[in-house]
Amino acid sequence: MSTTTSSKSHWGAFEVTVDDGAIVAVTGHRDDPEPSALLANFADSVHHPARIAKPAVRRGWLDRGPGADDRRGAEEFVEVEWDEVSHLLATEIRRVGDTYGNEAIYGGSYGWASAGRMHHAQSQIHRFLNTIGGYVSSVNSYSTGAASVIVPHVLGSNTELMSFPHTWRVIADNTKLWVAFGGVPLKNIAVSPGGITEHHGGAGLRDAAAKGMQIANFSPLRDDVEPAVVSDWFAVVPGTDVVVMLALAHTLVAEGLHDIDFIDRYTHGFDRFNRYLTGSDDGVVKDAEWAATISGISAARIRGLARQMAATRTLVTVTYSLQRIEHGEQPVWAAIALASLLGQIGLPGGGVGLSYGSMADGGLAPLSVPLPAFPQGSNAVRQFIPVARVSDMLLHPGEQYQYNGHTRRYPDIHLVWWAGGNPFHHHQDLNRLRRALRSTDTVVVQDPYWTAMARHADIVLPSTVSLERNDYAAGSYDSRLMFMRQALPPFGESRDDYDILTGVAAALDLELDFTQGRTIDDWRRIRYNEWQDRLAEDQIEVPDFDDFERLGEIELPNHGEHVTFAKFRNDPLHAKLSTPSGRIQLFSERIESFGYDDCPGHPVWIPPQEWLGGERAKQFPLHLIANQPATRLHSQLDMGATSLASKVHDREPIRMSPADAAARGIDDGDVVRVFNDRGACLAGAVVTDAVGEHVVQLSTGAWFDPLDPAAGVTMCVHGNPNVLTADVGTSRLAQGCTGQHVLVQIEKWTGELPPVRAHHPPRLVTRSKPNP
Repeated sequence: MSTTTSSKSHWGAFEVTVDDGAIVAVTGHRDDPEPSALLANFADSVHHPARIAKPAVRRGWLDRGPGADDRRGAEEFVEVEWDEVSHLLATEIRRVGDTYGNEAIYGGSYGWASAGRMHHAQSQIHRFLNTIGGYVSSVNSYSTGAASVIVPHVLGSNTELMSFPHTWRVIADNTKLWVAFGGVPLKNIAVSPGGITEHHGGAGLRDAAAKGMQIANFSPLRDDVEPAVVSDWFAVVPGTDVVVMLALAHTLVAEGLHDIDFIDRYTHGFDRFNRYLTGSDDGVVKDAEWAATISGISAARIRGLARQMAATRTLVTVTYSLQRIEHGEQPVWAAIALASLLGQIGLPGGGVGLSYGSMADGGLAPLSVPLPAFPQGSNAVRQFIPVARVSDMLLHPGEQYQYNGHTRRYPDIHLVWWAGGNPFHHHQDLNRLRRALRSTDTVVVQDPYWTAMARHADIVLPSTVSLERNDYAAGSYDSRLMFMRQALPPFGESRDDYDILTGVAAALDLELDFTQGRTIDDWRRIRYNEWQDRLAEDQIEVPDFDDFERLGEIELPNHGEHVTFAKFRNDPLHAKLSTPSGRIQLFSERIESFGYDDCPGHPVWIPPQEWLGGERAKQFPLHLIANQPATRLHSQLDMGATSLASKVHDREPIRMSPADAAARGIDDGDVVRVFNDRGACLAGAVVTDAVGEHVVQLSTGAWFDPLDPAAGVTMCVHGNPNVLTADVGTSRLAQGCTGQHVLVQIEKWTGELPPVRAHHPPRLVTRSKPNP
């Protein structure tokens, strides 16, 4: 007998039909006009061989105890019982805490995990670690590491720019020209943390285009804007967008097209910024001719676009991808400066935006109510790192580093605990990450799958997936709070994260501190009831919990149509920004005071190491774009049907131009070796004119599959580009991720093709009794 239940993922709400314990159908929500193709990844993944069926401990850790170990990531695992693994963990937690203090426990545990509000893996592990005395945390994200630090210096906070974008209707009714640095890729606007019930991004973009809006797509990838709506493709040299922005700004000023009244009333530091544009300080005029030699965009096209921007309602946007490179703070700051010179910030459909084309949030109205969440408690440890500096932390304990004007010191970590994430997707220079993980005493991973991170753990705790438990979910820009009803029993001996951590807390005699005497069902009901009471104070009524569970979903109120920075424009005195000047900082005395040559006090062009105009390009002449995949969210469900259908000879596809392929004797469908001086991977060639010459594109998210797991440096046979990317921060200001761009060389693979083993479990050994 089949049953159909509703659920939600980060890529949308859906219904799942189960028959005889197996998923037979997954369909998008009835009200979703454009359900994500990623939903097809569910059916084959829940009972996949890559699922972790039982707690497991690495043989070397079990036999030799905790400590740095070069065999981490290469040894077999011993399956054990839950009671034993809980006591092993309790013993190790006590050892680390008693010997080094809780400052030696890293629980940053970055990753998207499940869409559920109560079974949110990071919230669960953070509550547990707070219960035992705290942990070293992480700040910011791999997606917006640079933007989240630079924007508060320039605009006072991240809130308006990153959380309150122009809504799609405002854009469709008002925007005439959209200058999209990084494009507006539809594949990205299908996903949002917590999920989106109704996907309107594609329709919003097409509606605006139908009303006459033109889009200038600045990207080395033609299809970063849907072909049906793009007006003009500017195939910019990767990493040189700032150069174009500066030249556009110079043209506006040189031709008297800048809005002097707006600059005087709403901005601070124009004179200093203009000195840079005119070359008064460095002797280099940032005009269109200068930009043309660097960016590959002709001076005539730059000047023509600047004039067009000044003559009509123009929206300037930057995708997250542009700030995931060296000096990633600069594209964001330069875009704000360019929009400021146009004087359209705060006008309907004009100004500047950041989230469009990066997540579904861009163009949607945020919720006007908070959402219920699992309580994490308070962290007694104040030490933290920028999230993308995890390898530096593990490899260089005690070393000083700069972050946002402060000198900080990396902690000495002896226990790493990761729940619901896979840094082998997010992080850069994976051979270096493997070396870092091998340098600590103990690595613990909670996950449903044998990801590369789980394989590099010492203790692996199998958790359930969202279809195996009850929860509720909504994203911050969603229209519905949805009850996620359990559709399947837990796989093998997997447990909910809450039950896993309750067991460890009990072994530490801290069960009551962690649970407060509540089951996860109790928490789900209590947090909903508290949320209901809070809304009632604002005269907002929602059903009781039992009625909500019966109904399956409830409508959520939002802020409605929104114009970004309208309040500031209408009243810059009473709605002033939280910057030192109360205005937009085209120049920041505070940043200038830090003395960072890699992020001075105004937007600048600083040539990165990884670009086609640099010295490295002589050895590695292709610029690889490591963007987000179209067939999965990050590395989630890489073994699903949609993800697998895109593979070429079981490898991740790499797109390259016909000219670059022909020069290397490569045909469409060939397996190629992609390499530089950091590492190498195999990928499947897709020859297309959608990428510019000397540019190749290899998405992130293929599960890391080392040719030789025991080696210090090894090739990934599956096609993970992060074996190639540099593990360096954006600058000393933000220390963000720089994984979007890297220089490589490519050659046709002519040797025996190694098998892809990424979706198979490691060697497992079962023993009936624990060691005495």
